[in-house]
Amino acid sequence: MLEVRNLTKRYGDIVAVRDVSFSAAQGQILGFLGPNGAGKTTTMRILTGFQPATSGTAKVAGFDVFTESAEVRRRIGYLPETPPLYADMATEPYLRFVARIKGMPKAAIEDAIERVVKLCGLTTVRDRLLGHLSKGFRQRVGLAQALIHDPPVLVLDEPTIGLDPRQIIEIRSLIRELAGQRTVILSTHILPEVSQICQKVVIINEGRVVLEEDMAALTRSGSLEEVFLRAIAKETVEESGVSSEEQG
Repeated sequence: MLEVRNLTKRYGDIVAVRDVSFSAAQGQILGFLGPNGAGKTTTMRILTGFQPATSGTAKVAGFDVFTESAEVRRRIGYLPETPPLYADMATEPYLRFVARIKGMPKAAIEDAIERVVKLCGLTTVRDRLLGHLSKGFRQRVGLAQALIHDPPVLVLDEPTIGLDPRQIIEIRSLIRELAGQRTVILSTHILPEVSQICQKVVIINEGRVVLEEDMAALTRSGSLEEVFLRAIAKETVEESGVSSEEQG
């Protein structure tokens, strides 16, 4: 469903993403994990067509992100770290606005709104201004706008950041419900989030993929926290060109 090969993004002399490759199967929840500043958000923005890559390829449902971007946008829903909401709009008019921007047929919009309002638990706030909603409800509206056109691939960038424990549980539960028919890419630096809801893990550090593995196989050699720390430490040592023997 998603294939990324040798993706690179340069900003002048700075390389934010270097030769990133990974894949996600249909219906799979993939955790895209890494420290802050590792290149997660840059990769997500490239995959969703919000910024170009310097080199490499990425395909969603067989369509090239760079040469067939219109087809990719029809098949992908994106929730950035800060949801793209307008504080002076109410929930339902906002979702209608987003549906029109995404080019949905007019006859399908009202049914789509009812579907995402119910799915994302927005019935009680459908007429309230977005600026008056709690952080948890704003995240739910952000998910609803990403789902309004019923995409087969959903990209979520730090979807639970800033939420309280109850809101985190609610959003994680909703993400689990979204999988199965949809492929979900969950970009985060929160290890428990990945271990609780993801079937596959990709770890990125300093712009490079340092590990790609199914969760079941990954955790046979220890907890996700242990695997993560080993992967990051190994990359740091290899990048510096110093062996473990030399360090000792």
